[in-house]
Amino acid sequence: MTMNPLRNRRLAVTAAAAVALSFTGTAYAAALPAGHGEDKITIGIKFDQPGIGLKTPDGTYTGFDVDVATYVAKELGHEPSEIEWKEAKSADRETLLQRGDVDFIAASYSINDKRAEKVDFAGPYLLAHQDVLIRADDDSVKKPSDLNNKRLCSVTGSTSAQNVKDKIAPDAQLQEYGGYSECLTGLENGVIDALTTDDSILAGYASQEAFKGKFKLGGFKLSNENYGIGVQKGSALKDRINKALEKMVADGSWDKAVQKNFGPANYKNEPAPAIGTVVK
Repeated sequence: MTMNPLRNRRLAVTAAAAVALSFTGTAYAAALPAGHGEDKITIGIKFDQPGIGLKTPDGTYTGFDVDVATYVAKELGHEPSEIEWKEAKSADRETLLQRGDVDFIAASYSINDKRAEKVDFAGPYLLAHQDVLIRADDDSVKKPSDLNNKRLCSVTGSTSAQNVKDKIAPDAQLQEYGGYSECLTGLENGVIDALTTDDSILAGYASQEAFKGKFKLGGFKLSNENYGIGVQKGSALKDRINKALEKMVADGSWDKAVQKNFGPANYKNEPAPAIGTVVK
């Protein structure tokens, strides 16, 4: 049977259109080379973590993760004005990536095996440690085991509080709130005895003007938290982001971002981790 060349071309065009329509929103953008045909990139960050990722009252965004994400976006071909910031709460991060709502996430996102089953990670780009924040006048928590029978707060979806209960203080009373700012309010009001998460995040809160002198870090290195940038499983962005992070460290931009965001709190950060090496 003789095939109609015109009909074949029409079928090919129809098939190509169907494929194009199957890539919608940011999922389609991620399939293209950065800066090619797309002038926006959507990045998930925290909105309520001073020093890490914070949305200010005037609608701007500050923090170490914001600076890292902005640098990476630039290397991917996007100016800061082309970034759309999206809130990525701890409990929502994997879902945001799997649905294609964001191109990547930089939101104090610790790399672990359970999360790596659902998403891929570039990095790590920061090594933090789990610690606790307590009231400045509270002398009852001098060592990790003193958290037994204390009301311990963290956020829904975070592994920090459960880590304390499982490994350090089995009698701690876990309280899960929607955000760290809610935990902080509870701590300030005496409803909560301690807030646990990464020392980098806690240092950001403790250094805020409104809270200076009210809280203190326990100084416990309870775990190693390797911050990574989350992408969809199998995404080619992983390798490209790793190259951007390596350049950020090499040209000194990483050190500048650390000093800018953590310096005021006298946070003793670890050196820049080797990209691709997770510290257990």
